[in-house]
Amino acid sequence: MEHWTYNLSIYGHGVTINMDTLITMWFSMFVLIVLAFLATRNLKLVPGKLQLCAEGIIKYFNDIAKASMGNDNAQKHIAIILTLFMFILTANLVGQLPLKLIHLTTGELASPNNDINMTAAMAIVVSIYYIFFGVKKNGFKFFFKGFSIDGIIITLVDTLELFVRPFSLALRLFANILAGELLVATFISLFAVVLPLPFMLFELFVALIQALVFTLLSTTYISMAIQEE
Repeated sequence: MEHWTYNLSIYGHGVTINMDTLITMWFSMFVLIVLAFLATRNLKLVPGKLQLCAEGIIKYFNDIAKASMGNDNAQKHIAIILTLFMFILTANLVGQLPLKLIHLTTGELASPNNDINMTAAMAIVVSIYYIFFGVKKNGFKFFFKGFSIDGIIITLVDTLELFVRPFSLALRLFANILAGELLVATFISLFAVVLPLPFMLFELFVALIQALVFTLLSTTYISMAIQEE
């Protein structure tokens, strides 16, 4: 899928910016900020629907984090876990909104997660995050956990995983979102009235699942990094 690009020069080096990704990314963040403001504006002992939904999401991921890394560590890292889930879910759903009705000369206002640059950026942030806290918790022995002469192969595999994990996180999310949007676009071009509807509904489910998978894997990586054993 083509992107709406803007080219500029920085210190003599050409840089290409995918403007459609940038716009939908900021739109997703704006939606999240508004929802967060509305959900926390008038907190009540007996919550309304929006507050109840927000509390349910927080409790769900807080319970997962506590089961994975303990209560103290969960409270330290729950912010990035929740941010990842809510942003990815919102960004995925943006691809299902009628923003596509806004016609651009090139590209379209689809989900920012159909751009490998977006998913790679999030995966790299997650990797830097858990490596930083792994080193902070265990020192540089974080890179040599379980090191022994007999276990050198396992150590090399663990080291390789540090580079494979962000690649797999980025590619999985990008490929699933892009494939879903291409599938829906194909059926719309063939038969625009009824046939695409089941696939569009299925993509709503995929949007949730992919946000959940990315977040749960990130939670697991953080948990593995900060454990002493």
